Amino acid sequence: MPLEETAMYSHLRTPRAAAVAGIAFSVLLVIIFWVFRSAVPADPLDSGAWLAEESGRVALALNLIPFAGIAFLWFIGVLRDRLGPKEDRFFATVFLGSGLLFLATLFAAATIVGALLLIAPSTEMTGTNAPPTFRFGRAVAYILFNVYAIKMAGVFMVSTSTVVIYTGIAPRWMAGIGYALAALVLLGSFYISWSIMVLPTWVLLISVHILIDNLRRPDRSLHQP
Repeated sequence: MPLEETAMYSHLRTPRAAAVAGIAFSVLLVIIFWVFRSAVPADPLDSGAWLAEESGRVALALNLIPFAGIAFLWFIGVLRDRLGPKEDRFFATVFLGSGLLFLATLFAAATIVGALLLIAPSTEMTGTNAPPTFRFGRAVAYILFNVYAIKMAGVFMVSTSTVVIYTGIAPRWMAGIGYALAALVLLGSFYISWSIMVLPTWVLLISVHILIDNLRRPDRSLHQP
């Protein structure tokens, strides 16, 4: 590689405080899930009364999802940068793929809920006479999030914990916690309605460790010409 290109890439280093993105993702996701769980009934066959009573809060949560997605992508980039040459192609593919699929299913479910909010004013939602369009959209959003998104979150945690063990980018006890939380997500999501909260908890744990470790290390870029 020419000397000019080497000098250019030497300045494209991940900021030392980039792990803050993982913390931001965790906080935003906790807020989003809390709003949805408190405003939208857990039963996917509900009558849709919440569209009139809780539409403002649900709309707020929906508007926060893109920002959470951006922060999550940044967090994935921070992890890949920390792996560096230690990155294994197999686990890196599962790690990156599961993270992107989690975001894709989350965005798809949010899009459907947003569409339900959009058409609600022009649709009669009274009693148990919710139109078939609403029932279909509500069921699809429920399945996307509670089956596919949550399962992809569990796979992401398993792959990340495996990478931690093989590369040593974080203490092994964090990987053990990651496996335990992933098992809770993969096996207990049907029985524990708040099980998805373990993903932001796991991301927060890793992000705080990376942030503290980065701040303790000297910034080598300051010593480069």
